[in-house]
Amino acid sequence: MYNIVVMTKDKKFLFTLLLILFAETIWSAYSPYDVQVWWTEFLTAFFLLAPFVCTYKKFQFSNLAYFLIFLFCFLQIIGAHYTFERVPFDYITQFFGFERNHYDRLAHFTIGLSGFLVSEFLWRKKIVTSFKWAAFLGIVFIMAVANFWELVEWTYAEVDGGSAGLAFLGSQGDIWDAQKDMLMDTLGAIVACVLFCFYFGRKKRN
Repeated sequence: MYNIVVMTKDKKFLFTLLLILFAETIWSAYSPYDVQVWWTEFLTAFFLLAPFVCTYKKFQFSNLAYFLIFLFCFLQIIGAHYTFERVPFDYITQFFGFERNHYDRLAHFTIGLSGFLVSEFLWRKKIVTSFKWAAFLGIVFIMAVANFWELVEWTYAEVDGGSAGLAFLGSQGDIWDAQKDMLMDTLGAIVACVLFCFYFGRKKRN
């Protein structure tokens, strides 16, 4: 259907992404704002990335897919160092006149972009034979994950019962924080759907 070798075998590109994350992790681990939060946020990125590294020989995603998952991990590791509400994001906050730090919203949007990987996997493994259904299910999957993750954040905050739990929750006093986070996840997934249709749809036509 299309040349998978050209699309996925660029090992230098993938190695560069991993090298950047490794260097970033060293920086992030040095004197983080809250060590407990650092471990929680870092492990979130690690356990998300690890399966793709471990299964690389069995199934290789497109370079675009790997870049999208890298983008989330990159933002997540920055958030681990500062905690999300304290990431230096003042320029954006002041420029748009926001009352809170919206760095966490940006991170949620990037995790939504991971819907691209879901659609790609379903399509290339022929689990779903309809191209449009593969794109749509990427959105559905992210929406389900977004809902689950908000429950995880809530549970962690309740169990911890302290500042680390509040930092991990990251609501910053917004009573609609969970709903807005899920909205950003969904918007990211919709963008991923468009990317998938453009990227693979073009290759399908070829």
